Amino acid sequence: MVQAAWQLKAEKCRKVLQDSLNPAWLLPASELPPPDHLNVADFPDKCTLLEPRELEITKKNGVDLLAEMAAGTLTAVETTTAFLKRAHIGHQLLNFATEFLVEDALARAVELDAYYKSTGRLVGPLHGLPISVKEHVAIKDHICHSCYIAWTDNVATEDALLVKLLRNAGAVIHVRTNAPQSLMHIDCDNVIYGPTVNPHNRKLTPGGSSGGEGASLGFRCAVLGVGTDIGGSVRVPAAFCGAYGLRTTALRNPYKGVVLAGDGQESIRCVISPLANSIADINLFQKAILDQEPWEEETSLVPLPWKQAPPAKVDGITVGVIWDDGVVHPHPPVSRGLRRAVEKLKAAGVKVVDFEPYEHARGWDILAALYFPDAAKLQKDILAEGGEPVAPLTTWAFNYARPEPLTVAENWELNVRREAYRADYHRVMKERGVDFILCPAYLGVASELATGQYWLYTAIWNILDQPCVAFPTGLKAEPSIDVVEADYQPRSTDDEREYKKYVPSKFTDAPISLQLVGKHFRDEDTVAAADLVSKIVQG
Repeated sequence: MVQAAWQLKAEKCRKVLQDSLNPAWLLPASELPPPDHLNVADFPDKCTLLEPRELEITKKNGVDLLAEMAAGTLTAVETTTAFLKRAHIGHQLLNFATEFLVEDALARAVELDAYYKSTGRLVGPLHGLPISVKEHVAIKDHICHSCYIAWTDNVATEDALLVKLLRNAGAVIHVRTNAPQSLMHIDCDNVIYGPTVNPHNRKLTPGGSSGGEGASLGFRCAVLGVGTDIGGSVRVPAAFCGAYGLRTTALRNPYKGVVLAGDGQESIRCVISPLANSIADINLFQKAILDQEPWEEETSLVPLPWKQAPPAKVDGITVGVIWDDGVVHPHPPVSRGLRRAVEKLKAAGVKVVDFEPYEHARGWDILAALYFPDAAKLQKDILAEGGEPVAPLTTWAFNYARPEPLTVAENWELNVRREAYRADYHRVMKERGVDFILCPAYLGVASELATGQYWLYTAIWNILDQPCVAFPTGLKAEPSIDVVEADYQPRSTDDEREYKKYVPSKFTDAPISLQLVGKHFRDEDTVAAADLVSKIVQG
């Protein structure tokens, strides 16, 4: 059978991925769990590839690894090798990678060890930490196609600014990760690499669009990950995979070098920010980047260093709780996780109040119109140029756009409405005396593959441009506990569609996560509060 042109281009990219793997770090099929073994999060504990010392390394967070490297009891080569090997296992089980950078990563680790040996010092605050990076963040001399077939010949001529800063700080970039077609799904599938799956339940998605990053951090294939977020694309994967994910206020982190269809669309800005396995590592990442003053090169950024926020205190904050956004009901596991979180916060002495969501449907009307001001013509044209089949979730996302492009006057008017909504929401938080909002990161735990259609629990904070941290509660979905609510009554066709998807047995072992939301440009305070809240909730 003759392959179509798009299939040949996809095959070329898959070959790049295959050739980037180290065969010595691939397990034979006989040693892999069978397809019906859904929860593989602890598989590295049982496999033969990782030595005990390597397994120990990959279970540590960045701050702890740095301390060992600074003391000379751990090398960058040991650290990089351990995470590369674990990432190979993760890819075999989850299909999360688009390219491994084995030779470059190990060469960089050798340089870092040589520097430490000669000086007794670390190169920088991220010395020797392996970091995974979403595919559409440019890496010099590597294809950067944003999972569009039409762009599979695009080779980056320089690193994205964030990648440069990570390298300057001593980080090791060791693997690039998968994303969905159009980068506008809370799923992770495309015609080049196929679907990425969730380490806690392989019938479920790791989320999107930074889904490969979610799987990477959820399986501990990296110390930190780099994702992007325009509607929840960092927080949803972090939540689905039991990791932490930060959505910064726009114009804090350097965005230059992110390859995205729609450059110049500024009504709803995409942000680039970290995923991690601890709040301490999120702080580490942010400080390492912003201490280098990226606004001196990317002049649109706000010249605002990452300040050391004082630790949040139980008697110093008021947390407002959104139980339900008023549009779509959350599923039982998420409601249980939120109830448990509130109980623990109150018991610890945190002031917790109910927070009626303020006109989230109004926010969605503005947001949906501004995502694709050209009626998604640019994305549709790129897909048509490549000749690739269009996925149902891509069509679903494009349907949020108005049928015809916005006029300039219409775009201006929507921007005015956006600013009015932001001002109103801030006013309401002040009037109610709420410092932070605790709410679901998604209506449920991780969704089934190719079914995620409702983003508003995260996307509302994109239109409002408020910083948020997704975090795990330490709980998992349990079918015997999280039963369908007998008194559930749908409030709309969207609500009914989403609740019908909840079949308790399908979501076994999926992490239950939440998000904490702060105020515009109060990113450091939000991260500090998330540190306190998450520790209480998980305690």
